[in-house]
Amino acid sequence: MTEKKDTGTSHCKGIMRDPIHWLAVGFGSGCSPYAPGTFGTLVAIPIFLLLKETPLWVYLFITLLMFLIGIWLCGKTAKKLGVHDHSAIVWDEIVGYLVTMIAAPQGWVWIVIGFVLFRVFDILKPWPISIADKRISGGFGIMIDDVLAGIAAFVVLHGFYYSIVLWQK
Repeated sequence: MTEKKDTGTSHCKGIMRDPIHWLAVGFGSGCSPYAPGTFGTLVAIPIFLLLKETPLWVYLFITLLMFLIGIWLCGKTAKKLGVHDHSAIVWDEIVGYLVTMIAAPQGWVWIVIGFVLFRVFDILKPWPISIADKRISGGFGIMIDDVLAGIAAFVVLHGFYYSIVLWQK
């Protein structure tokens, strides 16, 4: 597994003035000295809440756009920080959570379950997420393992929801 290194916050002082890096570090959430990926994912919740009432095609388009922008943002910030997948870079977590929540059931319980599922898949990186994490570099590499974690969490979230719905019938 590719390790995210340097969890100190000193790196943030030098990059927070640049809007590109500010976005890549999740509006500053990635600068947390503890669990920056979790704080980055928390930032995704209000973004999800803003998008959840949009038509599905709009949600998908914005998520795809954020993914494509993220390739550039994360790659540029990683280069600036000198670490491939620096712990402060959390734009990938934001996009990964949005992938998890595509067409998610309504209600706070599903927002929380989606959050937990995404964090579990992002942290544990089961196959094939671990393969992508190890073998793909650059901004695309930073983004894709979180998108794959989001897809895995999406499948489990929807499977869980539909098994409950079918069980209740």
